[in-house]
This record gives sequence, structure tokens and C-alpha cells, in this order.
Amino acid sequence: MMEGRKDRGRSRSVFRRMAMQCLCSGEQANLVDELNPSNGEIELYAKNDGLREAELSLQEGGSLNYEEARALLAKVEYQQGHVEEALRVLDGINTAELIPLVKMSISRLARADPHSSYPPMSLHTVNLVMETIYLKTIALRDLGKLKEAAQECSTILDVIESALPKGLPANFGDGSNLNATIRSAVELLPELWKLADFPPEALSSYRRALLSSWNLDAKAIGRIQKEFAIFLLYSGCEACTPPLRSQLDGSFVPQNNLEEAILLLMILLMKFNLKRLERDPTVMHHLTFALSISGRLKPLAGQFEKLLPGVLHSREWLYNVALCYLAEEDDLAALNLLKMILRFGEDSSCLKELLLTSKICSENGAHAEEGASYARRALASLDGGCDQLEVVADLLLGISLSRQARYAPSGTERASQQREALKVLGVAEKKMQDKDFRVLYNLSLENAEQRKLDVAALYAKKLLKLENGSELRSWLLVARITSAQKRFEDAESIVNAALDQTAKWCQGDLLQTKAKIQAANGQFKKAVETYTQLLAVIQLRKKSFNSGNFVLQV
Repeated sequence: MMEGRKDRGRSRSVFRRMAMQCLCSGEQANLVDELNPSNGEIELYAKNDGLREAELSLQEGGSLNYEEARALLAKVEYQQGHVEEALRVLDGINTAELIPLVKMSISRLARADPHSSYPPMSLHTVNLVMETIYLKTIALRDLGKLKEAAQECSTILDVIESALPKGLPANFGDGSNLNATIRSAVELLPELWKLADFPPEALSSYRRALLSSWNLDAKAIGRIQKEFAIFLLYSGCEACTPPLRSQLDGSFVPQNNLEEAILLLMILLMKFNLKRLERDPTVMHHLTFALSISGRLKPLAGQFEKLLPGVLHSREWLYNVALCYLAEEDDLAALNLLKMILRFGEDSSCLKELLLTSKICSENGAHAEEGASYARRALASLDGGCDQLEVVADLLLGISLSRQARYAPSGTERASQQREALKVLGVAEKKMQDKDFRVLYNLSLENAEQRKLDVAALYAKKLLKLENGSELRSWLLVARITSAQKRFEDAESIVNAALDQTAKWCQGDLLQTKAKIQAANGQFKKAVETYTQLLAVIQLRKKSFNSGNFVLQV
């Protein structure tokens, strides 16, 4: 093994020495190709056989011209880790003078017309120039000169687009590494602009890669589409509408980042389903995020349902579809999907499904008993493992029992369920030490429903202090409890304080509560005036909705 290393070292040394001799000679010869671009990188560590072949070619009387010798020397320097020296050698090659000849040669070589004039450069020489530019790009990147690297990389694509405006022919460059160099540059360019913190240029490069013909294979196009979608979703750079030349008549044109990212991700999903690409579960994760923040959950459910088996685990698939239906307020469909999971899964591995199912059931009196059952199963599977999750399960159990008590067939059963509800909520409150607003709210509400008004008022005041008066429903709870205690003036003062801190669009419930308090206190004239204010708010809201303005619900 040591002998092999010494042999390679001697070969490189001889190779470097001969390249230096050729720099001084200025003679012409062919250069053995040592670059192999693949997946955005160049394999600059040449194989031992390649070095020996090049060495033999030089020893047998061949020679190199100035540019070829410099390119060869730069490759050797880079291979040995001398990046700065490689860049210095590459700077000595005047690519600006060669580029017009490269464009002309590519244009004539692509025609494949026997009557066309002979190109000034052979395909081999064109390939050498493009590889030299790519090597300089990699060297600049490695030295942290990202903007310069991106500009150098863009030169490769500029040359091809100028020489072949309609894109690369299907079989152009066969038998050489030219196509591989171009494909590597196409994938590398947007990454360089991102690293250099030039988001608009990165966005333009992604579109350039997808809208032009570069002879990319399906995997490369899929990688670019996925990275572009991720960039659109998370970069924070707002994209402009795609250029008119890329818009087909009658086709959908995305108007913002979100729409364009969703379109790209849905194209990828279609390719997965058609088995044109290997399945990638992360694509569905990004699409879930995109459609969730767009508020379009029904289409997301449809995309989940179209997935072929194997893309997601069946339990994950059911859970995600259930979340979509739940967000669209189709609770029954979501509940049925969650029950399918719980029918076949172990409780210990289905904790989030148990809690979500209990939550859905607790909000519907017809399913309150099931909600309590699922909450108990969740508590049993936790078995003291996590206080925070136990509090959630206790809270859901308390809410379910409270809702169940309202539909109890007998007074004895109702009283038993109410006592258990208070007990469970009290346990949750002790665990959280008055620091969970959900527990305090439900404890106050349950005590108020059982006519334990003093205790209810105590918890309501703790809640108002914890939230710093930021929640409307807490103000309403305090006001209604105070009114139930026959302290009508205090209740009206509480509502007035809440009105001062609430936007006009959100004052509907407060004004309605205030009018009821005034009526209960015998102040009917004031109650009519308050209802008049409420009608004015409703009319203003209706007018705003009709004009197309978006406002919050009262």
C-alpha cells in the first residue's frame, strides 16, 4: 500500500514537471481528460491509470499548448490541496478570449451539418475550456469567494444559452464530459447564490435551470424542483411572477412563493405516483406545511389520499388526513379516521391520537362518554411519564365528564360526574400550580355551572391575571360570574373595562353581555342603547364583508 502511494506521488511529480515544461514550450498537443463532473462536484483526484496514461503520452513526444498546460497544472495543484495555487494558475488563462470561439464551435458542432464550416475548436477543446471554468468555480467556492464563484459558474450557462438558444440537443457532447460539466454547473449555480446571500439571483437560477433545456435526467430535475420549493417556502425572499415567455396559454401561473412551491411539490408527488422518481417522504412534509399555512386543508387531504402505499406509514397517513378534516371542521370524518388508528394500535404508541380523539369527543355532547374513555386510556398509557401530557389528559377528561353530566339521565349520575370533573380538574391545577390558563378557565366554568360562584370567581380572577387581560372569553367569564352573584354594577364595570381594551370588530359578545346585565338590573333604556350599538357594529361588519374587506368575526 505504501508503495502504491509512493508510485502515485512520483507520477504526479513527473506530471507536474512535464506540465511546467509545456508552459515554457508553447507547442501544441492533445490533453488527456481528467475531470469527471457528477452531481455538482468534480472528481479532481485522478486515478493512477489516468496519470500514467497522460505521463506516457507526454513521454512519447506529445506536448501541450499554453492554456492546456495551465489547465492541467491547475488540476494537479487542486488535487494536491493547493487551492490558492490552482486558482493562481487558472487566472493565467484568458478565458474571455476563448469564449467567443467556444460559442461558435458549440453552435456549429450542434448543427451536425456536413456542409457547415468547420468549427474553430474541437469538442475536446470546448470541453477543456468549460471544465477549466468549472474548476475555477470550485476553487473560488472553496476559498469562500462565493459571489465570484457564482459569477464564474454562470459563465458556463451563458455560453450554452448564447450558442444554443433553443437548448442542448439530446445527443450533443456524447463521448465527452461536456454534458456532465454543464449539468453540474446548472445544479451548483443556485446553491452558490444562496451561500453568497443573493436570494433574487438564486431564485432566477432555479427558474433558469427548470425552464431551459440542459439535458438533465429525471433525478436531477427532481432534486432542483425540491430544492427550489424549499427555497420558496423558507427563504423569506418574495418571488416575482415567472417571466411571460415561460407562461403557457391557459396554464396556471403562480402569483407568489407559496403557490409556486405548492405547484412544484405537487409535480414531484405526481412523479412519485407514476414511479418516475424514487419516493421521498420529506416532499409530503413540505407540502403539508405549505398547504397548512395557505389554509387549503381539503386539497391537502386529497393529496394524502392520492399517495400510493409505502410513501407514508398507514398510521401517519390516517393521522395527517384526520388533521386536514379537523381543520376544515369536518369533525366526524376526522373522528372516524382516528378511531381506525386506535382500533389497531397499542395505546402506548398512540398517545397523540388518543388525546386528539378525546378532544374531538369532548366538544360534542353525543360523544362525551367516548371522550372520557379515550382520556382515561391516555392517562393509563402515560403512567406518570410526563406531567404536561398528564395535565392535558386530565383536562380533557374533566371537560368530557362535565359535558357528559349535562346529558346524564338521572340526578345521581349527574352529581357523580360533576364531582369527578372537579376532582380531575383540581389535580391538573395542582400539577400546573395555577400556570395553565386552560385548566383555570375550565375549573372556573365548571364551578360556575355547579353554582359555586365564589370559587368560580377566584379561579376567574387568577385566569385574568395570568393572561394579563388579553383574552376576551376570560373577561366574559368574569363578568357573567359577577352578574350571577347579583353584583350587576361591578359586572357592567368589568364589561366596560374589556370594551376599552378590545377592537371594535370583536365587541359583539361584550355588548350583548352588557345589554343582558343592564336588563337584569332593570336598566331597560340603557339595555336598548347597548343593543343599538351592537346593531351598528353588525351593520358595519356586514358592509365591510360585502365590499370584500376581510375582518375578524365578532
